[in-house]
Amino acid sequence: MSTRKHLACPNCASLNRIPSERLHENPKCGKCSQHLFTASPIDLSQTNFNQHISRSDIPVLVDFWAPWCGPCKMMAPAFKQAAQQLEPQFRLAKVNTEAEQTLGAQFGIRSIPTLALFHRGNEIARQAGAMSANDIVNWARQQV
Repeated sequence: MSTRKHLACPNCASLNRIPSERLHENPKCGKCSQHLFTASPIDLSQTNFNQHISRSDIPVLVDFWAPWCGPCKMMAPAFKQAAQQLEPQFRLAKVNTEAEQTLGAQFGIRSIPTLALFHRGNEIARQAGAMSANDIVNWARQQV
């Protein structure tokens, strides 16, 4: 019997149930028909954060960053490359702590960039500092 994974759409944030064995088949949202995986990090805000973090059955790796942060800018291409390697086992997302100060405060983000790994609504790991794509991929896989 197939297990189903809950996953919020990166476009409309609607919750989708996808059979586990079909995650690699480039599934689409049942509501908006957009692809559920884009091989690119999604932007999270106060509005959609809980839908993606609390309701997802796959781990969500969040990059807390700010536009004025040099190391954040340097790590952005590596984070995108990591998304291409980690999806669909992981969802990668970004939170701009300048625009979403409430989320930064809620999670006690003291330095940026900071990666936080969430699974089923709980933070399970955290790593501060810029990393290469390979380091991001390896670190994420070691945590689950």
